[in-house]
Amino acid sequence: MVYIVGAGPGDPDLLTIRAQRLLSHADVVLFADSLVPLQILQGVRTNAEVIPTADKTLEEILPLMVERVRAGRSVVRLHSGDPTLYGAVHEQIQGLIAAEIPFEIVPGISAFQYAAAKLQVELTVPGLVQTIILTRISGRTEVPEAEELSALAAHKASLCLYLSARHVEAAQAKLLQHYPAEMTIAICFRLSWPDEKICLVPLNQMATVTHQQNLLRTTLYLISPALEATTGRSHLYNPTHNHLFRHE
Repeated sequence: MVYIVGAGPGDPDLLTIRAQRLLSHADVVLFADSLVPLQILQGVRTNAEVIPTADKTLEEILPLMVERVRAGRSVVRLHSGDPTLYGAVHEQIQGLIAAEIPFEIVPGISAFQYAAAKLQVELTVPGLVQTIILTRISGRTEVPEAEELSALAAHKASLCLYLSARHVEAAQAKLLQHYPAEMTIAICFRLSWPDEKICLVPLNQMATVTHQQNLLRTTLYLISPALEATTGRSHLYNPTHNHLFRHE
């Protein structure tokens, strides 16, 4: 079958155990080489067929997977981060179903999770913010009108902005409609890659710093009041709170 596997943000240590096992046994690995670093393939068998796909279309990729499976070979389709989030897997899934090729999706760590861990913050701080929004700004891929960035920013939640560096001025303007100009945000580039870069800047410097650092691809913006949180406590471990596993 085809295993659609999340490679995580880039560090091989962040692969799930299942992903590592599948990669080590795969006969064929198709990987998005513009988004997945070569270091992720360090556990792949030396005699496995490794196929980069950055220069290929769906019409080229899908037959490769179908032909290999029908020839009795196990196939890993390796995507960056988590394949169910901006992974362009929907059309691959539909193609595999149409070809009657069995498949399994193996989740991976997404960039927003690694970013929060690296910044040592919780994105859902009690009394401050309890919602995480994962989104992008409209570009070559249009965002539905109901999901327009300024409308989502109105929630003032922890907002994780993917695939938006090329339209950073427009994104900043929309965010400034609802978030304070001096609020600290994180600009995260190629998280967990050897050349990882994280910049903590005021929101009103988001576009300027993006251009100064020449960040165009593989950039995540983390906009959240949690980045500046100094207080906030959940009920879970509070001695005044009783629950199923702890009574007075």
